[in-house]
Amino acid sequence: MQLWDKQKRKWLMPLAIICVFVLLTGSAVYSLARPVNAAAGDAVMVVVKPGMATQAIGELLYDKGLIKNVLLFRIVAKLEGAEGRLQAGEYAFSKAMTVKDIIGKLVRGETAYKQFTIPEGFTVDQIAALLEKNKLASAAKYKAVAAAYAPYDYINPAGNVKYKAEGFVFPDTYRVAAGASEEQLVKMMMAQFDSQFTPAMRQRAADLGLSVREVVILASLVEKEAQVAAERPVIAGVFLRRLKMEMPLQSCATIQYILGYPKPELTVQDTEIPSPYNTYQNMGLPPGPVASPGLASIKAVLDPADTDYLFFFANKDGSHVFSQTYEEHLAAINRAGE
Repeated sequence: MQLWDKQKRKWLMPLAIICVFVLLTGSAVYSLARPVNAAAGDAVMVVVKPGMATQAIGELLYDKGLIKNVLLFRIVAKLEGAEGRLQAGEYAFSKAMTVKDIIGKLVRGETAYKQFTIPEGFTVDQIAALLEKNKLASAAKYKAVAAAYAPYDYINPAGNVKYKAEGFVFPDTYRVAAGASEEQLVKMMMAQFDSQFTPAMRQRAADLGLSVREVVILASLVEKEAQVAAERPVIAGVFLRRLKMEMPLQSCATIQYILGYPKPELTVQDTEIPSPYNTYQNMGLPPGPVASPGLASIKAVLDPADTDYLFFFANKDGSHVFSQTYEEHLAAINRAGE
């Protein structure tokens, strides 16, 4: 028993010394890794490029005057388990931040600016969900702003719509400051639409007898219907010809908007849903756009194909079969089903 106690003491004493040393060393490291200037409040911008090693990031931070020592930065990163986890991006740091604070921000990827892309054909609901998924906004708050915000005269609808901003939040890639509000996001996207819809395009719309709002409504239908780029002007031509002949547009895109999801095959019952957006039951355009159209669809409406077609249906590959008469349309559908 005494022999065992001696052996225990033999091993425990060095272990205790090591533990004390580690604690003192760690304490000393964090003490030395205090802010460069605790009173400094101005932001210092730092761009961490993809693939940069901890050493290179430390040197960059040192050159910017944000840390006192590169080796200390590497030691703290090691102690924090952050090596290999520092994310690329553009950051706003302060000289009042500790090394641990800086490393934490790099690990979390809390960049000064966030970049995101709104795909063409997205609805306000889809955009809100995308922003929330990427932690850029609250979906509920974004939709609340989109429901009421209409800064340009051409946006205001004649009838009731779910979102006044629908169709006018331009699909594009955006770079925004971290912490941007939902109102700022909607405002930025709608300002982008206003700048992209040029004076020449507005004049072209007027020449066609269309308002900016009418162009966007039609373009949103083209955006949702067309999957082949070359067919956009043809589909636009069909819709414009139907309007001229006072025929219902019968666009599946409007029914899918009512349903709230892209149903691959509509039923007769779907086309009978009572809604001002139902272009099977109502003449003319729906009260508002059904998605955010891209420039290609907008230009297709402004420069439509001169066509005799009045009908079309989609093949499984996304292309369309166009027909001049209802009889030809039915025959084409029957051939496709054979």
